[in-house]
Amino acid sequence: MTTLDGIDLPLELFAEGKVRNIYTIPDAEDRLLFVASDRVSCFDVVLNTPIPHKGHLLTALTAFWLPLLQFSLPELQTHFISLELPPAALKPRIESESDADRAEEAKRRRGIEKAYAGRSMVVRKLEMLKIESIVRGYLTGSAWTEYQTTHTIHSHPLPPGLLEAQKLPTPLWTPSTKAPPGSKDENITPSAAASIIGHDLAAQVETLSLSIYELAAAHALSKGIIIADTKLEFGVDRSTDPPTVVLADEVLTPDSSRFWRSEEYEVGRAQRSLDKQGLRDWLAREGLKGKEGVDVPTEVVEGTMRGYEEAFERLVGRTFEGGREDA
Repeated sequence: MTTLDGIDLPLELFAEGKVRNIYTIPDAEDRLLFVASDRVSCFDVVLNTPIPHKGHLLTALTAFWLPLLQFSLPELQTHFISLELPPAALKPRIESESDADRAEEAKRRRGIEKAYAGRSMVVRKLEMLKIESIVRGYLTGSAWTEYQTTHTIHSHPLPPGLLEAQKLPTPLWTPSTKAPPGSKDENITPSAAASIIGHDLAAQVETLSLSIYELAAAHALSKGIIIADTKLEFGVDRSTDPPTVVLADEVLTPDSSRFWRSEEYEVGRAQRSLDKQGLRDWLAREGLKGKEGVDVPTEVVEGTMRGYEEAFERLVGRTFEGGREDA
């Protein structure tokens, strides 16, 4: 039995990632329950201090993006099934006719719904591919660091004279390894990714990733946001012939992407972000980059969540109210 916000969820834990828990669903062997926590990870380390309601926001934003992407990419398959909690998550622990026991079970059910509804997704169970699929549209982050030394990004040659935050001539697929919790993801070349997951699957992942990025970037720009880069994850459905690549996990969120305000964009300098960059910058300034057991000050937490909320509201066109969207 594992807990979130002190509330028991009567499901077996399948896997625990840096920021989400995954549970099995009884009588549904082909499905899983993804639960987005409020934990936050920077530089591959989970910080002590959560970001309030982050799990709700990431789940709501993912649910916004998926149908938008599939409308323009009808061939795109995703692992998403439902935002509803499965009945097994709300199953009574005891069967009793007493008023006191029924009242206790009703209270417990309300607690589970309050803690987990809105941050949970029922998804298809897939074989997850062992790479992170990153698309970069702008020269920033580790790509800028590499370019200054080699004029390349993950072995992709680029022309000299590009500036920090400059838009790339074309978006680039720059995969990385997928490290277990406690380890660090490593940037790799496309050919190295192909050696890990196979050439056919790597080609499908690259094509889908670039198409997803270009569609999302166009939508975001129309809402005043530049998506500088984003990280996607894919699984594979081997019940089909040939196997089908399936988009999985969260999609185009402030946890997995760099979001910049288009009206503030200026080439040649670091950009203000509506994502985790403020946290990264604070950790670097304080000499805490990659350190375990870090407590984040309230003002940094609040500033981070304000950026997440602004990104949501610009992209979706609705106000985000602390774990609940305004209709």
